[in-house]
Amino acid sequence: MQPPARVRVLAMLAISIAVFMAVLDTAVTNTALPTITRDLHILGADAVWIVTTYQLVMVAAMLPLGAIGEIHGHHRVFVAGLVLFTLSSLGCGLAWSLSSLVAARAIQGLGAAAIMSANTALVRFIYPEQKLGRGLGLNALVIAAGFAAGPTVASLILSVSTWHWLFLVNVPACGVAALLAWQFLPATTTAQRRFDWGAALLCAAMFAFIVHGIGEGTHRAPLQVLLAELALAVTCGYALTRRQSGEAAPLLAVDLFRRPVFSLSAVAAICAFTAQGIAFVSLPFLLQTSMGRSQIETGFLITPWPVLGAIMAPISGSLSDKVPAGFLGGLGLALLSVGFAVLALLPNDASTVLIAGSMTLCGFGFGLFLSPNQRTIMSSAPPERGGAASGILGVARLLGQATGASLVALTLGISHQHGPVIALWSGCLFALLGGVLSVLRLFTPRRA
Repeated sequence: MQPPARVRVLAMLAISIAVFMAVLDTAVTNTALPTITRDLHILGADAVWIVTTYQLVMVAAMLPLGAIGEIHGHHRVFVAGLVLFTLSSLGCGLAWSLSSLVAARAIQGLGAAAIMSANTALVRFIYPEQKLGRGLGLNALVIAAGFAAGPTVASLILSVSTWHWLFLVNVPACGVAALLAWQFLPATTTAQRRFDWGAALLCAAMFAFIVHGIGEGTHRAPLQVLLAELALAVTCGYALTRRQSGEAAPLLAVDLFRRPVFSLSAVAAICAFTAQGIAFVSLPFLLQTSMGRSQIETGFLITPWPVLGAIMAPISGSLSDKVPAGFLGGLGLALLSVGFAVLALLPNDASTVLIAGSMTLCGFGFGLFLSPNQRTIMSSAPPERGGAASGILGVARLLGQATGASLVALTLGISHQHGPVIALWSGCLFALLGGVLSVLRLFTPRRA
């Protein structure tokens, strides 16, 4: 039973504020990395861990927290995560070194994982089935708006204060969201099964080894170290699938990955978010270091991308009711790859109009892909597995963004001068691959 309209609005307001702030935190940190690098007297490749740690913890905790939500209620997980996110944001604002900031970001990532693992599942309880697409479109709009506001918010705050206030602004906003969530979020159904702590630890360890291995690669760790981390990730994944073999609701959702459309959509999402992660980490370095733009200019020049993404999210969601998502997603990622190529080819004295136009093309393409792909992932899963589908959607986004950030660290480690351009070309390739996978859905049955 769905809540009344007034309660629905207030519940979605709570979710929207929390999701917006969790996404905003990634966007503002990306923009502020050069400033934090200078203030803490650290290398650019080391500063990227401020972003990667947040994403690593989120991706490791997403599926276990999603399972806890299915068992004990997504509303409880959401509220607990929101409180943790608020307190850890205060810790980030009080950080005095790279170590203290990374530690606070790790705790913040755990709170954000709880928020992101529960939000899409909660939307299914807030909206009736015939309006679910509208709710998911709003959710995609909020995520895109968080990235849209990020560069501008970061630039404005940095122009009048220190980077610490990028995190302190979360505290009052999330406090309001927590009060609304406690009062108006609907109680969700619970599952009559025990939480498998062993499986949760294996799942978290697998993703931690994957993302940490990527990060170690950016710091040019010995090959044997990287192979060891890969072997540990594979071992954890194998042990997890063996442990949960025959389970009706496995943590890794292997039952959903047997559905070809679901698998193609999830991998396409990883490719798209890898490209996005590459862009939002590398562009501040490109604009400030190579092109000599100021912090404020950098924020405003990047803003057209997420703004267009936010505008296109609900539009493309409505279009997906009539036009196949495979076509919309393929076209969107093709446009995104063209935008990447244009940005990589820009001269250092490129005009503001040309830079903004390239960002606009990227945002249009990414927004055209995002909502239809999210809807496909959710609709290709049976209703009782909506929580797992939501978790996979979040993992795909976070794993892609963490990979993108780590690839930028790798290119900066190779060449601080040319690293951003190398990173943009790799983003172009990821967008192309995601577009191909998206188009393949046009020729694939929804079920295996």
